[in-house]
Amino acid sequence: MSAGQLKEIYNLLLKRFGPQHWWPGDTPFEVIIGAILTQNTNWTNVVKAIANLKKAKLLSPERLHAIDTARLAELIRPAGYYNIKAARLKNFLNWFFERYSRKLKNLDVVPTDRLREELLSIKGIGPETADSILLYALDRPVFVVDAYTARITARHYLIDSSTGCLTAGAGYDEIKELFESHLPSDIKIFNEYHALLVRLGKEFCRPTPKCETCPLNHLPRNCF
Repeated sequence: MSAGQLKEIYNLLLKRFGPQHWWPGDTPFEVIIGAILTQNTNWTNVVKAIANLKKAKLLSPERLHAIDTARLAELIRPAGYYNIKAARLKNFLNWFFERYSRKLKNLDVVPTDRLREELLSIKGIGPETADSILLYALDRPVFVVDAYTARITARHYLIDSSTGCLTAGAGYDEIKELFESHLPSDIKIFNEYHALLVRLGKEFCRPTPKCETCPLNHLPRNCF
């Protein structure tokens, strides 16, 4: 594994797909809400849930913190698992209010590693969600790993895996370290690279892959 290989993949994907303009959201707080809602669902459903919150004029820390959990669950119903996700949003908001007085600027002075640990301590916030919040909402140079990234890195022999599945703990951290240690610690690159891998995973590196038309088709691969 070399930095050159990762850069080659990045350049190939950028040439094929162009900039992806991630993460969609009008404010950093909206990005955080989207990162929590997108767990186990597709983005189209998240957009509907966020639209409901906007229509009800509730997309602010103060109003979401004050709203009844059952009412919140109904509003975010399109995102699926709405009762669970409403509880997770409340868990995040309680932490945000208690620790940082509901102000995102108060997070600016917290070192990234410590802030990540705090996010992971919130019930319902896992590594992918925490890193999405850090990168896309708070502009911290961390790499986000998802199932698409795991599958692609496994199929192109970038990690020692034959399954392409994310396992708890070490699996996620191994892939995260792969990108963070071989690429410049650059927010824009981490942002764009992750978005490009998601695009590749959706269109080509599916459970049944479309290797022959993939932009990485000339690179070593195992289309299991």
